[in-house]
Amino acid sequence: MPDRLNAYNQPIGPDVPDWHGAKFPDQTPLGGRYCRLEALKTADASALFDAFSIGDDGLWTYMAVGPFATLADFTDWLEQAATGTDPQFYTIFDTRTNRACGLAAYLRIKPALGVIEVGSITFAPELQRTPAATEAMFLMMQQAFDLGYRRYEWKCDALNAPSRQAAERFGFTYDGLFKQAMIYKGRNRDTAWYSILDQDWPRIKAGFDAWLSADNFDATGRQKNRLRIR
Repeated sequence: MPDRLNAYNQPIGPDVPDWHGAKFPDQTPLGGRYCRLEALKTADASALFDAFSIGDDGLWTYMAVGPFATLADFTDWLEQAATGTDPQFYTIFDTRTNRACGLAAYLRIKPALGVIEVGSITFAPELQRTPAATEAMFLMMQQAFDLGYRRYEWKCDALNAPSRQAAERFGFTYDGLFKQAMIYKGRNRDTAWYSILDQDWPRIKAGFDAWLSADNFDATGRQKNRLRIR
């Protein structure tokens, strides 16, 4: 049964008292123990291209862009990405090496509605499955909720199993499947939707804080306990 009915006996949602909207992210640098994020800039192109070129082109299978055959091609795309505000791109640096090794962006930024999405997540092989990769996602989440967003979204091709597994590991809730939501690279995409709500953030943040603690890693950098979001 609905919690509330209006004067016409129709179910309605709860009030959101004193809602004045969230703040638009301003690309303030985000710093952690294992990584830092800075606004994407053209000067990052060469380092990112080199990092992404290690391994095979499977990195780009589920991305709307790429693979890029040359540095010039990648730079052309990056110059456009770096000047946009939605998507708003960050370069991810590993603090151990000070190398640029990943990208991520806020997109579909809707401060008036309190909704923001994270996407275009591209991790070079050296960043994948590292504390820096997890911390980068945590820092972007934390900033979004600090800015007042009520809903933090993650969307991916429904066939992208690693992305879906990552969303679940990070504490996102599966919201459903949007069939034939997109055409990219000449093929259909059914989109899986995930989200974290502001009311769940304190619990999820506690799980990240515990996992990212220096005490959770041994001298070789190996985790002692897995990330657990309760």
